[in-house]
Amino acid sequence: MPPHLANLNNNKKVVLVETGSCYVARADLCLLTSSNPPALAYHSDGIVGSLALLPRLGCRGAISVHCNFHPLGSKTQPPVTNLSVSVENLCTVIWTWNPPEGASPNCSLWYFSHFGDQQDKKIAPETHRSKEVPLNERICLQVGSQCSTNESEKPSILVEKCISPPEGDPDSAVTELQCVWHNLSYMKCSWLPGRNTSPDTNYTLYYWHSNLEKIHQCEKIYTDNQYFGCSFDLTKVKDSSFEKNSVQIMVKDNAGKIRPSFKIVPLTSRVKPDPPHIKKLFFHNGNLYVQWEDPQNFISRCLSYEVEVNNSQTETLVFNVKDEAKCQNPEFERNMENTSCFMVPGVLPDTLNAVRIRVKTNEFCYEDDKLWSNWSQEMTIGKKRNPTLYITMLLIVPVIVAGAIIVLLVYLKRLKIIIFPPIPDPGKIFKEMFGDQNDDTLTLFLQNI
Repeated sequence: MPPHLANLNNNKKVVLVETGSCYVARADLCLLTSSNPPALAYHSDGIVGSLALLPRLGCRGAISVHCNFHPLGSKTQPPVTNLSVSVENLCTVIWTWNPPEGASPNCSLWYFSHFGDQQDKKIAPETHRSKEVPLNERICLQVGSQCSTNESEKPSILVEKCISPPEGDPDSAVTELQCVWHNLSYMKCSWLPGRNTSPDTNYTLYYWHSNLEKIHQCEKIYTDNQYFGCSFDLTKVKDSSFEKNSVQIMVKDNAGKIRPSFKIVPLTSRVKPDPPHIKKLFFHNGNLYVQWEDPQNFISRCLSYEVEVNNSQTETLVFNVKDEAKCQNPEFERNMENTSCFMVPGVLPDTLNAVRIRVKTNEFCYEDDKLWSNWSQEMTIGKKRNPTLYITMLLIVPVIVAGAIIVLLVYLKRLKIIIFPPIPDPGKIFKEMFGDQNDDTLTLFLQNI
């Protein structure tokens, strides 16, 4: 809005410059110190407001002025006051403020607030706002006042209050902090040391959730290769709203040399069930029926299964069971409580079949549906191979093969003689033909002498 020039008294003039709902006044007026400064009413060019002249001890041709001006018909309110921030538990940040001073009596105050980058906008009549947030980064809240819940209405000047993470070297904080809720009975958290951390650092994990009156320290610290970890009991309660809450986690060291690291773990995510227990396998009408016991603490409709059948003559078969698995078969009518059943079609009963199952939570009850349990213990059904026959064959077959090779070699030697007869030695034949004749000639010659 452009500046306005107003005549207040004689030739004394005031220049008013609007800055949101705050104004700066400069006037050729002098005002003595007073505990009750006079108020000057002002109306000009569609601006309605009042001036509260602040006391000053001297006069140099200028005075300070605090003012609240509003255009005619405007609903813009003054800003909130005394905005402060505090932390409860481990990660519950609470902002509180007071109503604006000088608000219109005809205005039903509402407060517009949002976090940095216009995130998570909210309009509410309460003079406070809280948020569960890991204090690993700086977080700011901006608050303004207005007279309605209409988001299109321009609120007052927004007042901001921030909270920073704890002091310390960011590279000393632990990394890859992850927590898994195992079978809705205990939570297991693990982490890696920070880059600027001493190898002999003694870590401590603290946790809190809505069912605890105070912050607890985890006692079961362990190491697993490069990872550190800790587990603590966290049992699901009957209250259906319990799983809508979160667990607040903080990891630090005992000596205070590393920067604390925080984690918010929603109880609807990172849930890992225990593996199922196979109770019975049965063939009926060319199909294989598998019955197993569901993991404790879970509702059947909240789980999805994977059944693996490894046949000795065919490839491994894998079946995804998403709906509640029930079998209409007399063999499984007994003891059906907390159990599930699945029919595997086309499995040969005259072969050995190995079955195992694993389970995970599904999207009907939990946000995370990718965390599988371990495989169940394997169970087999079908005809097993006779080990005696197998061993006998293992011993007899080599003997038969060796005998066949010997016979074949002897047969091939005789066959070679028939097919390739030996070739006579010419020298030996010549000697046999002429050797006797030479001997007779020599004997006759000697007799004549």
